[in-house]
Amino acid sequence: MDKRKLSTPTKICRYNSMCFRLNPLHFDEFRHPHLEAIIEKGISSITGEYDIPDDCQKDKVIDQLEILKSKLGNIRQPPEKMAKNSKSPDFAISKKTTNVVSIEPPKNQHQNSSSSQCVPSTSSSLQNKLDSTDYFKERAAIFKSKDSEEMKATTPTIGVKIDQNDERLEAAIRQYLPVVLPKGQMADKLKKASPYNMFLTTVSAAPETHSEALSVTFQELLDPSLGELECSVQFNFMVDIGWLLAQYIFAKCSSQPLLILYGEEEQTLRDINKKRSNVTSIKVNIPTPIGVHHTKMMLLFYKDKSMRVVVSTANLYEDDWNNRTQGLWISERLPALDEDVSYTSHGESVTKFREDLTRYLVCYNIPKLQPFIAKIRKTDFSSVNVFFVSSVPGTHRDSGKGIHFGHLRLASLLSEYSAPVDDSNPIILQASSIGSLGTSVAAYLGGEIASSFKRDSAPIGLRRVPKVKFIYPSLTNVLMSHDGIAGGGCLPYDGRTHAKQLWLNEHLYQWRASTRNRNHAMPHIKTYCRFSERGLYWFVLTSANVSRSAWGVLNKSNKTLNPSLRINSFEAGVVFFPRIILKKDRFPIHEMQQKDEDPIFKLPYDIPLVSYAKDDVPYCAEYLKDYLAKYGS
Repeated sequence: MDKRKLSTPTKICRYNSMCFRLNPLHFDEFRHPHLEAIIEKGISSITGEYDIPDDCQKDKVIDQLEILKSKLGNIRQPPEKMAKNSKSPDFAISKKTTNVVSIEPPKNQHQNSSSSQCVPSTSSSLQNKLDSTDYFKERAAIFKSKDSEEMKATTPTIGVKIDQNDERLEAAIRQYLPVVLPKGQMADKLKKASPYNMFLTTVSAAPETHSEALSVTFQELLDPSLGELECSVQFNFMVDIGWLLAQYIFAKCSSQPLLILYGEEEQTLRDINKKRSNVTSIKVNIPTPIGVHHTKMMLLFYKDKSMRVVVSTANLYEDDWNNRTQGLWISERLPALDEDVSYTSHGESVTKFREDLTRYLVCYNIPKLQPFIAKIRKTDFSSVNVFFVSSVPGTHRDSGKGIHFGHLRLASLLSEYSAPVDDSNPIILQASSIGSLGTSVAAYLGGEIASSFKRDSAPIGLRRVPKVKFIYPSLTNVLMSHDGIAGGGCLPYDGRTHAKQLWLNEHLYQWRASTRNRNHAMPHIKTYCRFSERGLYWFVLTSANVSRSAWGVLNKSNKTLNPSLRINSFEAGVVFFPRIILKKDRFPIHEMQQKDEDPIFKLPYDIPLVSYAKDDVPYCAEYLKDYLAKYGS
């Protein structure tokens, strides 16, 4: 892992049983009465951590210790020595993550039999890499040599006040952000990206991505050339409120109203309104225990009454915007309708994007969203050329106009707008996590999903089920990533789940993205498509991974002709159809397919796809947990 980041104040939170760093900013924490006594007592020689009395509120004490670790000079041991002496696999000061189990890598003599099925078995060459500390030191040296001086950003600590003076603010921006691009140019970049408006995030460790026309930073989303921000809404699963507020501060719009709808609980985020009156955060409650609020979307409203929609695959925290491959669709600037115009008959796109977006937002049933829904209804969406496809928790039935969510919604769109696709052309799935898919491919992936994703506008008849190809990083991909094994932090696929669906190995393909300069940037992006040697028939960019919770599962106990679809999570994405955007049957995906100077649709990965080698195994979350347990951070 990056030692620069580990030297900054950090705290641990759980994300699918994985450990991630959160770096909160700009908060004045109140002092706990036991704090000085805890620090004065020092670090326990037995546990390697501070001893916190049982009657204390441990979470608050830990948070404040993190602050003081960076601020006070009376801590007896420097952070480097604390980390060295600590027996904690994460950090010297850490929250106990009791749900994270330590599983030794396969074939290790200390591994117990009950955990041996939790991760795929590896070849001896990969196993040697997993067990070799020297290997990781070597990888770290390579990555360190790649980093240019301007990338070596340090994170502001909690309590730092960022001066709004232009000169000092610019200095803070360059210190904190690994990639800083000139302001005022995003509107022109977006114009040149037309008609697709699809971007990938810049990769900090890949300088070639910093100047790419279709690469974007978070700061560019708030660029003044796109409009003067009046207020905004952020939808996401994981939110590091300190990192997010820093982005708004750097863009000089931190005083504007901000509403955050989030999924993963975090104390600082929950209490943000007590610190910042213009920021409101709401945890989205999910009716089922296995569902999550997984949508990643932004609604940006400008002072001239226009707005913009951004659909993304990235969480709102630092790591997701550094060395990972993320995707974004950014709408054009959408103007407000005239006051005397009825929104029911004006301003809708040919794709009915506004109708689908408002239907999705209404499903939250959150009063704070109502003013924004009203603004959207009075906005002209006629320039939007993609479809909005989403998932909402619940049981959905066809009321006469089709099911509006999940894989059945995509099936309906494909049946109407996809040009006929030969059955020999596979369905391509690409995601960062995989759910429980059953004991065979026919159970879900080759059943419900293939049945929906194979649809096109050809007359209904006897059709073969196309082959399903799944792009998902192998363990080798992760070990060779910019962050080494830590690059798997965004891939929370459970090894115990994979052990129950080994048939999936026959459908797996490597992550390869050299054409987009992201071969070593692990994909947190999620995409679905079908293409042939003639071009791309359709393409989906979404937050939805390959799982029943995300796309829904049919209620097979319902024997009627109108079965219901059960969905557990909130998801959001967009669908690109060449018949809508180019008035053609296919998008060109390389120069040989270009006709009439149609712009090339750049896939986020290389084609042809590369299947797993004989000794390859899919990356599972246990590999990183085992590494942390064996070697520490």
